[in-house]
Amino acid sequence: MTDKLKVGIVGAPRGRGFIKTFNNLPETTVTALCDVREEVLTRIADEFSISNRFTDFGQMLDSGIDVVLVSTPMNLHVTMAIEALNRNIHVLSEVTAATDLDQCCDLVDAVRGSTAKYMMAENYCYIKWNVLIRELIRKGMFGEIYFGEGEYVHELKAHCEKTPWRKTWQVGRNGCTYGSHSLGPVLHWFDERVVSVACFGTGNHYGPDYKLEDTIIMMCKLASGSLVKIRFDLVSDRPHGLAYYSLQGTRGCYEAPRGMGDDHKIWLADVCENMNEWRPLSEFESHLPELWRNPPPEALESGHWGGDYFEVKDFIDAVVNDTDPPIDVYRALDFTVPGLVSEQSIAAGGTQLPVPDFRNYVTNSKIIPLA
Repeated sequence: MTDKLKVGIVGAPRGRGFIKTFNNLPETTVTALCDVREEVLTRIADEFSISNRFTDFGQMLDSGIDVVLVSTPMNLHVTMAIEALNRNIHVLSEVTAATDLDQCCDLVDAVRGSTAKYMMAENYCYIKWNVLIRELIRKGMFGEIYFGEGEYVHELKAHCEKTPWRKTWQVGRNGCTYGSHSLGPVLHWFDERVVSVACFGTGNHYGPDYKLEDTIIMMCKLASGSLVKIRFDLVSDRPHGLAYYSLQGTRGCYEAPRGMGDDHKIWLADVCENMNEWRPLSEFESHLPELWRNPPPEALESGHWGGDYFEVKDFIDAVVNDTDPPIDVYRALDFTVPGLVSEQSIAAGGTQLPVPDFRNYVTNSKIIPLA
């Protein structure tokens, strides 16, 4: 490219982790940074020598940028994405895509009405081991897959006190309020969507400060009849378990490590000699895509086990080549909407409820589509 795409980042603390990635890609350069806290903005902009600094998001959008990374609190993702899309500025948005179903309608309207690209930055889909499992599935080594699990167990009580938006939007509601890190990679494996959800909780054992029950279980029925179980827990006192997954197919199964020296392990009928023989997943790294087998140094330096780099690269590739982003608005809502419906389900005592498919949404109707 002759001229690099100019990138603006809103939400400096989380956005900081992406600056090197954008600057290391040949197609992009970070030219603007926005945050409402001037002292935070100044510190991070000085660190990376970013001269265009804004406390007003609209002013940054009007400064000539081509791409914006939205890395603000989750309740602001849709409104900021819409502001950018209305100016035909490409949007990479942090998770989750939306915080209610009305926002989902507004976001789809904006994407359909814009010439710009939209992608949700679900970096857990880009973690090395999750990518490898997907490649093995594509090659048929698991047979027919029919059950998966994802868990996000991350004690955040003290952190929520320091970040009031988390106390409102993550633990101030009851249900799987931040479920895309767990659900997204599993849906990537199945390559389909959730059609119904039933959600259950354990109650509150750490006092009355949080509406979110301590452990949430979201049971997801997929279009094929397959089942996915999601555990979500931001409150329980215990070591973190941020990225546990499992998968069961007719010819193979996989389990992520749970700590204490455990390793990623896999059983494949076509490889293992008997039913009781686990193999280290690392033995199958030759099945990874070429870029993951020989990643550039900047990929390994990026956050979330390299996931941040690969998601940004995919997004920018879609912008440059005018192709659909891997996690476009509909896939973003596939990862997000089950969690929104889970809040209705748990309030109704675990009732199984349909999950809307926003591919069927009629533009500007504000009518939530049927599943």
